[in-house]
Amino acid sequence: MKVIFLEDVKGKGKKGDVKEVPTGYAQNYLLKNNLAKEATKGSISELTGQKKAQARKDAEVLAEAEELKQFLDKEETVVELKAKAGEDGRLFGSIPSKQIAEGLKRQYNLKLDKRKIELEEPIRTLGYTKVPVKLHPKVTGTIKVHVSEE
Repeated sequence: MKVIFLEDVKGKGKKGDVKEVPTGYAQNYLLKNNLAKEATKGSISELTGQKKAQARKDAEVLAEAEELKQFLDKEETVVELKAKAGEDGRLFGSIPSKQIAEGLKRQYNLKLDKRKIELEEPIRTLGYTKVPVKLHPKVTGTIKVHVSEE
């Protein structure tokens, strides 16, 4: 019996897969527990429509990430932050990714999740720093952060 999996079933198939399984297994387990539905012409065409819609949505998200990357990579896009520092240019404290995200929101009205900012260690010196940002699994941008003395 051909079925379309509605959920991931370990060892049998992933959500959205169309597979041939034993009839008894399908009727007594998969269909009964809403893990799969019978693969008819109508349900298969519905599945392909859903896959196309998902692909379109994924393409739009990727395009938005690319657009944001272009904006962040511009020379004039610099996040200006102020902090107290000693005579040797070292900060009293540090600049974490949360503060960079707040600076982006304040200066460019751009909301970016602090977890996407891949700052290995908080910034502890004055000057310019390039910080990588994971906008999408396939798109990584760079923010230029300028820390000046308060």
